[in-house]
Amino acid sequence: MSTSRRPLAFRLAVLAILVGLSAACVSREDSSGAKEAPATVPLSDLAGLTLQVGDQKGGTESLLRAAGALDGLPYKIAFSTFTSGPPQIEAATAGKIDFAITGNTPPIFGAASNAKVKVVSAYDGSGRGDRILVHTDSPIRAVADLRGKRIAVGKGSSAHGNVLAQLNRAGLSPSDVTLVFLQPADALGAFTQRQVDAWAIWDPYTAQAEADIPVRSIAEATGVTNGAGFGVASDEALADPKRNTALGDLLVRYAKAVRWAKDNPDDWARDYAAAVGLDPEVAAASQARSLRLPTALSGELVGSEQELADLFAESKQIASAPKFDDWVDRRYSDALNPLLINR
Repeated sequence: MSTSRRPLAFRLAVLAILVGLSAACVSREDSSGAKEAPATVPLSDLAGLTLQVGDQKGGTESLLRAAGALDGLPYKIAFSTFTSGPPQIEAATAGKIDFAITGNTPPIFGAASNAKVKVVSAYDGSGRGDRILVHTDSPIRAVADLRGKRIAVGKGSSAHGNVLAQLNRAGLSPSDVTLVFLQPADALGAFTQRQVDAWAIWDPYTAQAEADIPVRSIAEATGVTNGAGFGVASDEALADPKRNTALGDLLVRYAKAVRWAKDNPDDWARDYAAAVGLDPEVAAASQARSLRLPTALSGELVGSEQELADLFAESKQIASAPKFDDWVDRRYSDALNPLLINR
């Protein structure tokens, strides 16, 4: 059976496999104080180092490999696959991984729980693939129609942030709906069986659902949230001279890989599809709108994250709003600034 003909549930289940890691509880020890970056070491000193990198749906690893960015790597990388961003934050706090790229909401949940991580890079994901889907025959036409309805969404994911912001914009709150917290594969089942009325989801799951199920979008994150992604590193890794050096090198390699993907969209879509088991047209649709382009970790972007954190607190989705800037470390900005890409 070809990949394009496999049932959507099978493909999403494959995409959502959590490889070899148990979720660890986020520590509540305070870690928000700024710390001085250790001195870097020569790359030649990193031969015995293995950097532990979290990944979702193979996106980070497949992009680096497709672009040739792992060629001549002076250290090793072990990639671990996660279903979504929040478990990556937990794993970094627990010392299981050194780095991962997440959406805009997982770092807020991490900061609210005093996670031992810092945001070290930012990416413009556009928000166009972060959508709220309903069945094409649903009477729901707009976010305001969600009052009293059930919405499947991953807790602490970018989709959670999108739902919250969309409800607020429509004059609703989480108490006006029922949020059903499910990971993508389970959410798909609940949605297709009509156990929920809507599904808040992100790419490539969005693109896959749009290709395989009669759905329509009633809202997307663009213009409502910042649509950003963030590179998140563990405090432990940032304090270690060798891992700190390797992280700086990896971030530069990743930024260059994104440039390659943007300049070679057909090659990238083909390689991404093969790496994660997507239909090439689905991969192309996903990456055309949701490729994460390196952007500045600016005060404006951090301010928009603070607004989202405040909204989570006001709606009682988290106990209190953290000062998000306390979880931002700009030590790599000088190296990354020449590599920023405009959408």
